[in-house]
Amino acid sequence: MPVSLTRRFTFAAAHRYRRPEWDEARNAATFGKCARPQWHGHTYVCDVTVAGPVDPLTGFCCDLVALDGAIAALRERLDHANLVLDIPEFHEGQRIPTCEELAAWIAARVQAAMSAGVSVETVTVAEDPTLAATWRR
Repeated sequence: MPVSLTRRFTFAAAHRYRRPEWDEARNAATFGKCARPQWHGHTYVCDVTVAGPVDPLTGFCCDLVALDGAIAALRERLDHANLVLDIPEFHEGQRIPTCEELAAWIAARVQAAMSAGVSVETVTVAEDPTLAATWRR
């Protein structure tokens, strides 16, 4: 029977929402204050939940070293970054760095580090206490 495990990490990052093919009025109408030319930032809280069978030798449902390594690599990349300027997948014209897009992006990277039989079940990214998005497998 699979068991799940959740690891939480935080990172501080700047971003803005903008479609380069839209004029400023349409960006502002769609994204509000998040489209302003000056960047704004958040201290994000991210919960990554993985699931798998419990290994009778270790008592773990996943390789904790691999999970922590994947999260450390993500934190190193994201912390104190400008998501649009520093992360190619979020450059203008690519993915917009919303909580929804960040959660899916993080899930794919963690899944790539997991061994067979272990799956990323959910990734929740909160930009503040009032707004979070959850990606589900």
